[in-house]
Amino acid sequence: MSFTTRPELRGTFGAVASTHWLASASGMAVLERGGNAFDAACAAGFVLQVVEPHLNGPGGDLPAVFWSPERGEPFVLCAQGVSPAAATIERYRSLGHELVPGTGLLAACVPGSFGGWLLLLEQFGTWRLEDILAFAIGYADTGYPVVPAITATIERAEPLLREWPGSAALYLPAPAPGSTFRNPQLAATWRRLLDAARGGSRERELERARQVYYEGFIAEEIDRFSRAHDGLLAGEDLARWRATLEPPATVDYRGLTVCKTGAWGQGPAGLQQLRLLEGFDVASLSEAELVHLTTECAKLAFADRDANYGDSADVPLERLLSREYADERRALIGEMASGELRPGLGRLPKLCVESTQTLGAGEPTRGDTVHLDVADRFGNLLSATPSGGWLQSSPTIPALGWPLGSRAQMFWLEEGLPSSLAPGKRPRTTLSPGLVLRDGEAWLAYGTPGGDQQEQWALHVLLRHVDRGLNLQEAIDAPEWHTDHLISSFYPRGVRLRSLDVESRIGDEAIADLRRRGHDVEVQPPWSLGRVSAVSREGDQLRAGANPRLMQGYAVAR
Repeated sequence: MSFTTRPELRGTFGAVASTHWLASASGMAVLERGGNAFDAACAAGFVLQVVEPHLNGPGGDLPAVFWSPERGEPFVLCAQGVSPAAATIERYRSLGHELVPGTGLLAACVPGSFGGWLLLLEQFGTWRLEDILAFAIGYADTGYPVVPAITATIERAEPLLREWPGSAALYLPAPAPGSTFRNPQLAATWRRLLDAARGGSRERELERARQVYYEGFIAEEIDRFSRAHDGLLAGEDLARWRATLEPPATVDYRGLTVCKTGAWGQGPAGLQQLRLLEGFDVASLSEAELVHLTTECAKLAFADRDANYGDSADVPLERLLSREYADERRALIGEMASGELRPGLGRLPKLCVESTQTLGAGEPTRGDTVHLDVADRFGNLLSATPSGGWLQSSPTIPALGWPLGSRAQMFWLEEGLPSSLAPGKRPRTTLSPGLVLRDGEAWLAYGTPGGDQQEQWALHVLLRHVDRGLNLQEAIDAPEWHTDHLISSFYPRGVRLRSLDVESRIGDEAIADLRRRGHDVEVQPPWSLGRVSAVSREGDQLRAGANPRLMQGYAVAR
């Protein structure tokens, strides 16, 4: 038996895995009290907004991919808010911007996560919103223990936070790791919303809650705050937006059907990598060969992402996901690391092509994300990757207790690209939950935070589980790697050609081999890359695994 940081959990009743133990525990509490996976996911999702405010918040966005046996097909929940009606390329250019800023109100889109959770709850859940929000309100009101990453984020962003009075009042001085932190204004906002929505059927309450958020006092406060601070987001933008349910983009891999978002997210980049990897015996590769091969496949897929993806009818997704196209692209992969950005279709943004190579980390404007997976005894399976509304990227609205998101930084201020800025358009997000079907039914839900790394870290876990036979926890614990040989989705949109970050646990021999192949290898600490979690169905059992990195992700199952 190989050592893992924790067991692969198994049970028959329910399983929840997420990036924070309090969210996982809250989701399981819902299952224990008779709720289904969608009720549990909503409760856990709202808790994550409270306990990981540097990674997501009520002003952020949400994609999910899920299976309901009652519907008998997979769905994608798109709760990615759109750009404001006033957000035009000309407007930003007139303000002196070549890129959409990474911080502040000019980067705000419509907050989508609340509408997304409500749509999921209304269509597939069973609980009332008041019971769902009770967990998040409790932690906001009475407090939760601060994880070290919150403290580090606040300390790093302190100069920026001091410019924003609401943020400084709430977060400065930075709370110490392990101390109890409260956000009473957030709790008060949710209580006021519930009071305004209360009465009548469950569905009627949910619709009134949506109206309160997108047309009532929350929308009014967002409108007022945005106007007062020269933002573009207006109340009318919130009022005309709704979350949607969509079919997933899919490919078959080793007899499985992998489901991702459409090209308004980066999910198809994972599908393109699987198409390329079909042509290799992944199970037989050495560690260095596995890292090299997946990295070269990632370079090709992300070049196509950067040239073709966006909220546009012009994305040639059928061609990009075809086996014929993968066969053509696979021929470009050699023994040495590529130093080129090579899309097979479309064109890259001119600003990126003409600029000199930059690091592209974008701190402190680059946020991160959370993730959760849920399976229940009724056959429901869900993967969700909430994000946005980061405390370090936009000013806290004092009357609400949280900031808006900054997802508009992923648009280009250049005409003619699928991801060019236009009013009422979804930014091409990095958020990428995953669902896998086996024999036509839900088998695995998986995903990770990590921006441009999401469709690398999560893919590696999937490969080790499917091709190499590792259980969920073994696959999650295994050494990780990624490349930034792509156009960063975050301001200032840099590129690191030939870059390859690897955990030191990959070993000196593999690292030397990768350097010999031409990769610019940076060795990272042994447990530092990736935050993947996953749940699955194996016969009559449910299984779960969670990430030990950062020492806060957790899985629960029984």
